[in-house]
Amino acid sequence: MIQHLNNNRLLRYAGLFTWGVIGLPLLVRTVTQADLGVPDPAEEGAFLGSALRAWLAWGVFGLSYAWLTRGLGERRIGALDHLLVALLAGGAIAISYYSQSGLGSILLMVVACVLPWLMPVWLGVALLVACEFVIVPVYLRGLDFSWLEALLQASLYAGFTGFAFVTGLVARQQAQARDEQRRLNSELRATRALLAESVRVNERTRISRELHDLLGHHLTALSLNLEVANHLTSGTAQEHVQQAHTLAKLLLSDVREAVSQLRDDDAIDLGATLRPLAENVPALRIHMQMPEPFLLDDPERAHVLLRCTQEIITNAVRHAQAEQLWLRYSLAADGVHLAARDDGRGAEVATVGNGLRGMRERLAAYGGSVVIDTAPGRGFQLQLQLPLSAPAERVARAAEGARVQPRQQSRDPSGGSDAAGPSIEGVRHDPRLSGR
Repeated sequence: MIQHLNNNRLLRYAGLFTWGVIGLPLLVRTVTQADLGVPDPAEEGAFLGSALRAWLAWGVFGLSYAWLTRGLGERRIGALDHLLVALLAGGAIAISYYSQSGLGSILLMVVACVLPWLMPVWLGVALLVACEFVIVPVYLRGLDFSWLEALLQASLYAGFTGFAFVTGLVARQQAQARDEQRRLNSELRATRALLAESVRVNERTRISRELHDLLGHHLTALSLNLEVANHLTSGTAQEHVQQAHTLAKLLLSDVREAVSQLRDDDAIDLGATLRPLAENVPALRIHMQMPEPFLLDDPERAHVLLRCTQEIITNAVRHAQAEQLWLRYSLAADGVHLAARDDGRGAEVATVGNGLRGMRERLAAYGGSVVIDTAPGRGFQLQLQLPLSAPAERVARAAEGARVQPRQQSRDPSGGSDAAGPSIEGVRHDPRLSGR
């Protein structure tokens, strides 16, 4: 069962278990004192008041810990969380004060374990040092320790607390490294998908070019020679020549149609390329909206769009502290549009770092642009526009997923002109046909 729990949940359950175990000595102390009784009614009232306050602090600690560790490492930490951390530390000290024991110092170790996940390292260290100083008077008053005994006790627990803090810090760094590795793997899968699409498109283009330049060229030459032979023969031989001429034209028409089909499917499927980016992103839920199918003819522009999407996701995770990211892609006559927004903390002014600067440079190289809008508490909004070199009808074909071609005409045995077929002028320069 433990193997199916991630480290964050395991840390949470371990802390809750320790908190529950701390309740046992409190319970034993309360029951024991109640059974023994207190001769002085005033002392009895003071004892009951201290016991109730200790139990209240114990309950506040457990509730605060359960709230703080929900989705640990997967959600944004806010001001309320920092307030609860202070309440958590105060609850631990209060347990020691009202129970007149060192139980609170044990709970401070639990606090130290989760502090690296909840606040900066320097702030966590400062809080723990302050707690160790505060708990020294608790030892002096509650346990009747001397100054030396109180300092030694506090130093002992401070060592354990520091060890717990470093353990939590290492666990957090390892979790961040794993999250970064998963994010990089997602980017690698997306890049590999784009590379595979580019290789497929280039291979289909090469095959169509070879069919057009070689097979189409020679079939055109064969058709011309059969047409000449048709005028030089008569009778039964002429009928066979005419049939061969018709078959040559049909074969040439089939080659032209095959070339057209290969070129029709030369677009890159951006949907299959971009979707892996939204997988396994730590602490961020990505919503992608794109046309179906989402096709682009230019591999270089597809690569630019991929890199821009990667940069937007990286900024949302590292800088915006966002939990949700919405990406909406659309195709229009002037190119590809990407509208991105997150629910992060935002900023007064959008500071252009190396990532955003690189994004602008990539888009500017193709005549594109990016507009950034942000405000505190409103997250970041980006509007990207990437022009396409293809004319408007090819953009419309990419949006619809199919290009309209007069393929029925390409099978016309009359051998009419076709953009995919070789020209007759090209046949005249074939050295194998000179002298015919």
